[in-house]
Amino acid sequence: MSTESLSKDSLNTLSSLEAGGKTFHYYSLPKAADALGDLNRLPFSLKVLMENLLRNEDDSTVERKHIDAMVQWLKDRHSETEIQFRPARVLMQDFTGVPGVVDLAAMREAVKAAGKDPAMINPLSPVDLVIDHSVMVDKFGDPSAFKDNVAIEMERNQERYEFLRWGQQAFDNFRVVPPGTGICHQVNLEYLGKTVWQKDIEGKTIAYPDTLVGTDSHTTMINGLGILGWGVGGIEAEAAMLGQPVSMLIPEVIGFKITGKLREGITATDLVLTVTEMLRKKGVVGKFVEFYGDGLKDMPVADRATIANMAPEYGATCGFFPVDEQTISYMRLTGRDDAQLELVEAYAKAQGLWREPGHEPVYTDNLELDMGDVEASLAGPKRPQDRVALKNMKASFELLMETSEGPSEGRKANLESEGGGTAVGAQDAYFEHPSSQPLHMNGEQARLDPGAVVIAAITSCTNTSNPSVMMAAGLIAQKAVAKGLKTKPWVKTSLAPGSKVVTDYLRVGGFQDDLDELGFNLVGYGCTTCIGNSGPLPEEVEKAISDGDLTVASVLSGNRNFEGRVHPLVKTNWLASPPLVVAYALAGNVRLDLEKDPLGADQDGNPVYLKDLWPSQQEIAEAVEKVKTDMFRKEYAEVFDGDDTWKSIKVPESKVYEWSDKSTYIQHPPFFEGLKEEPEPIDDIKDANILALLGDSVTTDHISPAGSFKPDTPAGKYLQEHGVEPKDFNSYGSRRGNHEVMMRGTFANVRIRNEMLDGVEGGYTKFVPTGEQMAIYDAAMKYQEQGTPLVVVAGKEYGTGSSRDWAAKGTRLLGVKAVVAESYERIHRSNLIGMGVMPLQFPEGTDRKSLKLTGEETITIEGLSGEIKPGQTLTMTVKYKDGGTETCELKSRIDTANEAVYFKHGGILHYVVREMLRTA
Repeated sequence: MSTESLSKDSLNTLSSLEAGGKTFHYYSLPKAADALGDLNRLPFSLKVLMENLLRNEDDSTVERKHIDAMVQWLKDRHSETEIQFRPARVLMQDFTGVPGVVDLAAMREAVKAAGKDPAMINPLSPVDLVIDHSVMVDKFGDPSAFKDNVAIEMERNQERYEFLRWGQQAFDNFRVVPPGTGICHQVNLEYLGKTVWQKDIEGKTIAYPDTLVGTDSHTTMINGLGILGWGVGGIEAEAAMLGQPVSMLIPEVIGFKITGKLREGITATDLVLTVTEMLRKKGVVGKFVEFYGDGLKDMPVADRATIANMAPEYGATCGFFPVDEQTISYMRLTGRDDAQLELVEAYAKAQGLWREPGHEPVYTDNLELDMGDVEASLAGPKRPQDRVALKNMKASFELLMETSEGPSEGRKANLESEGGGTAVGAQDAYFEHPSSQPLHMNGEQARLDPGAVVIAAITSCTNTSNPSVMMAAGLIAQKAVAKGLKTKPWVKTSLAPGSKVVTDYLRVGGFQDDLDELGFNLVGYGCTTCIGNSGPLPEEVEKAISDGDLTVASVLSGNRNFEGRVHPLVKTNWLASPPLVVAYALAGNVRLDLEKDPLGADQDGNPVYLKDLWPSQQEIAEAVEKVKTDMFRKEYAEVFDGDDTWKSIKVPESKVYEWSDKSTYIQHPPFFEGLKEEPEPIDDIKDANILALLGDSVTTDHISPAGSFKPDTPAGKYLQEHGVEPKDFNSYGSRRGNHEVMMRGTFANVRIRNEMLDGVEGGYTKFVPTGEQMAIYDAAMKYQEQGTPLVVVAGKEYGTGSSRDWAAKGTRLLGVKAVVAESYERIHRSNLIGMGVMPLQFPEGTDRKSLKLTGEETITIEGLSGEIKPGQTLTMTVKYKDGGTETCELKSRIDTANEAVYFKHGGILHYVVREMLRTA
């Protein structure tokens, strides 16, 4: 259903208001309260969902009982009721956007094959796709780095960009923000987001909350602007843009009360790492988090957005901040027009969506933080929720070395050392680590030690959207340069802001030259290091790491630091504020205590400490004052136009895409081949082999990595067979339009550990019939040849991390029928269903260890051949090598009736195509 017709409005809530000299109609929550009882203490985020139900009531997908369930939530503080949510719009980035458009093109092919008009496959909701994930840090530390990287990006991704240009002209309601503009979430925050949306329906201009779903988990950043949105898989997003509602249970809402103020020297990054740690410990997976309390009064939207951005890291569906004066101030600063500001304030106040001092909604549960307790922090070495206080970093890394490599005399001596990559001549003050490697770079003789910072990246929408931490980084650079400090030669430095506005205000602030001096030259506008596009390290550094099997570090101002994500050779990755990124580039090693040890020496040989460089809050505030509205208006005036290279891309004007067999980027996927009017019946899974036996916290990066890959991998071999040289491989993420590459990359992360093999890292498994070790893709193909179904067995938090539809698509194409895990992250669970893969959950007290699984067993799962219902119980029988069996019950993690329908159809897109053909 499209929302192009007015609601049934059984409660008679349609009202009007005046704003900006115009009359708007809206579905009034206070009027609904006249009939339903007081709704004022409903969480703000649920008020947004409540309005969505009122506006879309149709006695079919939205009934009166769904509205009543929202009222009942106030009494019970939770609900088991499934509702249908219709977001106002959809946001995509190019890594997930390209396969999304590939799917739309394939759906058009399926409709054409059925003898219908392919143009019926068309977005019904507005879609913005921002190309931000493709730029890689090939060049760095040079004034021409940005220009060179963009040129390489355009050449490397020519096929993908031609395809997106085709989509731009082929589909309605579909806009593309070209490369070199910014990161989708920062562009969304600074420009696309409206807080209140409007649409003309049946002669009335309807005002309603701006809401969205996005194909990137950090879509949640927009919640900092009072806009409810979260990440979904590309599969769900495609369905949403084609008019399908997002099916969800009314969520529990955790209230997070914020009081006090940050102390001198503490940043918004330190705050968000603390919040992330607290909420992960609390357990908020699948829940909304809503922030309230007097601490919000002076918290700018930039800080709120930093906290909201990392909702995936603390496990919540979203982290919501209500609308207030700070919202209006930010919208004014970023160049939204006065009429929009008037509408936002008038609408929010009329609907009870405006945060009032002292107002405390009813929540499922609460926790509280006094911001005065926050301390300088990083997070790592491989999970964003593992916060480490700055003062404990040295000890934390030393403990990591102890536990990962075992104690040694050299290590014990090293505990007393000051750490750091060390220039030759200083060894007399340093207990050299046994695995230290000589290093000759830039005319200097040095050595690379454990803990060496080999990547220091100011990157990611999380922090580069926040002027206070960016200006703080600039101030540190300015003071460091004035004292004659230099970045250590083994550190790969980069600056990749989320929008061009950042470049403008760093220049106006007078900081860009100093950042350049330290090697933090602009490398591109995009996600870069945060999503694995860190590019190669200098050859000398890579050789030293490999020769010594060194445990080295990256420090980045990002949100993700999972194993193998940033760079295959970098085993520890630490999230930090932009100013700390600069500090660690100067220090050169995480085995320094930055609160006590000097970062280096000034021109006179005197030690320089972090406290000597750290700017005051007053200095930062004065710098932030230089951020002006005209910067935003200038940079976003032609946001959809692109540069001359983008404009010169020629594409055919056709409804159906002209697939090329020669393309290694874009291929026609097999998902809709032989699609019949009715889905095939679902059978039980009988005598399946286990493809992979996995532990806890297996991320979507483990399942479908985004970064680079080597020539000897299945994906590398495929590309070489098709004439692509290793230097032109690009990344898995950029190849997501080609299922042949992506299915070969499934479970191919270099750090994944399959427990079927002893001590082996990487995408390998045991092919049980012969006992051979081989690549997971190769084994899956052998099983397919034999007609053997497959399952994957895993521990807790399966599928945590990025919204990555290929983690589900690749799983299906490998022939996996079901995943059996102890628990799931929300987006990946939904994506598996969206691709027709059954997510099953062990009962409490049962897991792969209690069942003594080795991976050589066969698995039978019964109960699928009957009616598929949400949350049903299925039976799994394990047959062991010795002929013995064990039986246990599994819970289906198909949680809603809609999900059951999608699964029966083999996936959500299959259902959409069939429905369109049925009603055409």
